[in-house]
Amino acid sequence: MYLLHNGHLVPEATFALPLPNRGLQFNDGFFETLIWDDYKVQLLPYHMARMRQAAQALSLQLPTALTTETDLQDMLRALVEAKQLTTARLRLQFWRAGGGLYAPTTAEAEFVVTAQPFQPAESVVNKADFAQRVRTAFSTVSFCKGPNALQYVLAAQERQQRELDELILLDGAGCVAECVSAAIFWVRNGCLYTPSLETGCIAGVRRAYFLQRARELAIPCAEGLYEPEALLQAEVVFTANIAGIRILKQVGKVLFSSINHSVLNALLA
Repeated sequence: MYLLHNGHLVPEATFALPLPNRGLQFNDGFFETLIWDDYKVQLLPYHMARMRQAAQALSLQLPTALTTETDLQDMLRALVEAKQLTTARLRLQFWRAGGGLYAPTTAEAEFVVTAQPFQPAESVVNKADFAQRVRTAFSTVSFCKGPNALQYVLAAQERQQRELDELILLDGAGCVAECVSAAIFWVRNGCLYTPSLETGCIAGVRRAYFLQRARELAIPCAEGLYEPEALLQAEVVFTANIAGIRILKQVGKVLFSSINHSVLNALLA
């Protein structure tokens, strides 16, 4: 089977990552997770916007093959077809080229794209709770995927150790931030709520889509700093990422009465 290295199809079995590599040494880069379905990348404009913002924040120059939606989609189509997939989960990993220590020698970026079969993750979350050992922190790069990956590894470990289906992370001030690999939303009195990026949460692609969709439908929506009690008073709570939408039935000892809410249904229509 194949992967893409700097835009070229390469057999996975023979691919070797050249060393030194700044991504491995300094985590000097970022990644995007994309879904290929219905012959195209889902929510591609939102991915492009976040990629450009991440590249700017890290002073990276995106490769020419990735600077337009058309070029990116054509390149990814070649990989999906080579792997004979109809739906796929694509991981696009960037790192800064060149060597050096902390001070880089270039703004050029290299990349690898891998593809795996995709199945939506949309099951109901039966048991969730707030994290006890991991907190998010806001920074100039906290919005993008990659620079803070270790905190999500630790969060996933805590979720597993506590035998939970989902873990809700708080920021350093104790405000709701996000879940292990998804944005979190809730509805109360007809208003859609989600944590502000100031909590250090990822600027999720589906998060951005839902906020835009809510405004198009004239659904009141708010991004802010909310203590856990605000979420616990919600009518419905759900997570959203590129893999799907998951409704939370219980957070801690609080049970939510609705898993079928008019606001959520309108957003999904």
